Amino acid sequence: MAIVKPFPGLRPRKDIASKVASPPYDVLNSEEARQMAAGNAVSFLHVNKPEIDLPPDTDPYADAVYQQGRTNLLKLIEDEVLVRDAEPCFYLYAQTWGYHRQVGLVAAASVQEYIDDKIKKHEQTREKKERDRIRHIEALEAQVGPVFLTYKANPDIDTLFRTIQQGDPEYDFTSDDGIRHTFWVVGSKKRIEAIAQQFSKVECLYVADGHHRSAAATLVCQKRRDERSSFDQMEPMNFFLAVIFPHDQMKILPYNRVVRDLNGLSKDDFLAKVGEKFEVSESDKGVEPADNRQFGLYLDNRWYHLAAKAGSFDADDAVNSIDSAILQNNLLQPLLGIEDPRTDERIDFVGGIRGIKELEKRVNSGEMAVAFSLHETTIEQLMNVADAGLNMPPKSTWFEPKLRSGLVIHEIGS
Repeated sequence: MAIVKPFPGLRPRKDIASKVASPPYDVLNSEEARQMAAGNAVSFLHVNKPEIDLPPDTDPYADAVYQQGRTNLLKLIEDEVLVRDAEPCFYLYAQTWGYHRQVGLVAAASVQEYIDDKIKKHEQTREKKERDRIRHIEALEAQVGPVFLTYKANPDIDTLFRTIQQGDPEYDFTSDDGIRHTFWVVGSKKRIEAIAQQFSKVECLYVADGHHRSAAATLVCQKRRDERSSFDQMEPMNFFLAVIFPHDQMKILPYNRVVRDLNGLSKDDFLAKVGEKFEVSESDKGVEPADNRQFGLYLDNRWYHLAAKAGSFDADDAVNSIDSAILQNNLLQPLLGIEDPRTDERIDFVGGIRGIKELEKRVNSGEMAVAFSLHETTIEQLMNVADAGLNMPPKSTWFEPKLRSGLVIHEIGS
């Protein structure tokens, strides 16, 4: 079963929600966030990227940054930019991006189910990023960035959500990136009970995006449990902020790669070695792979189409049959010497939202020597890996549209 809990959300006034809502903390660097928030004192970036209110040379992990985030959050509450709902609520959050629409439940998800692997993971976390989110949660006494969860679609839940959407939304605005955000408050006890009951029939949830946020919330909870002789399982600290979407509404884009050098190989030697595991053909235009096990390679102002040769991967292996693993195992590691893409500074990752023109730009500038475009990983592949208790290769999925931060906050108390 999936335990989802309503909570009294701290959220923007209706008239100002579009000015408060901001991109997630991890899709902008500090300078981009500073520029985006310029002239907007209520932007949630002041809470999620608080270094923007400190000198530009400030270490983003300095104690002063987390304290500034707390100060900024308290100021938004004091000025009644953010107002707390009087009673626990669920919320429904719809995002519309062109022809794509996804509708998810905003709820508090169970830390215990995360610990018990009823909320399944597919990605390893890094201690530095975990520690950053832990310090942010502890400073704010709140979770402000929702974890993106998914579940196997259920027609009864779909029907219930359609009924809720017939009511007037609390928020309805289009952000600068063209994505429409629509948000309903579900305060009816009858509907709250119906939602909780329907999700109790869901076998498990999956972390789609937000592994560091969910891990950090869990570690904060475990620390506080350890400090007490007893605790109430229903206390807010035992839950984390999440938006939960059905799997058939997920939109995954490719996660492309760029590498700084050819590991000492000449262009001709490199292409010859690539041809040992891939069928290689030149292309007169940019390559955006139309199917799995196909790749684009951009080198020296020329695109090449790659197709993985039969026998170069195990099609029955949940992890190693994923395109990012095929590329890593057959090219990035053996030819370019990228042993650990998590830590190797010679490789970088480019979200598919930026398109292949960004790959060309990075290579043409001389910053990078070669770029690779991939086909998107499917949500079914992600769930298969998570069900097997395994981890996806790093940077295998790029979910769009991104969840806006600041539309609702889950306070956990001290």
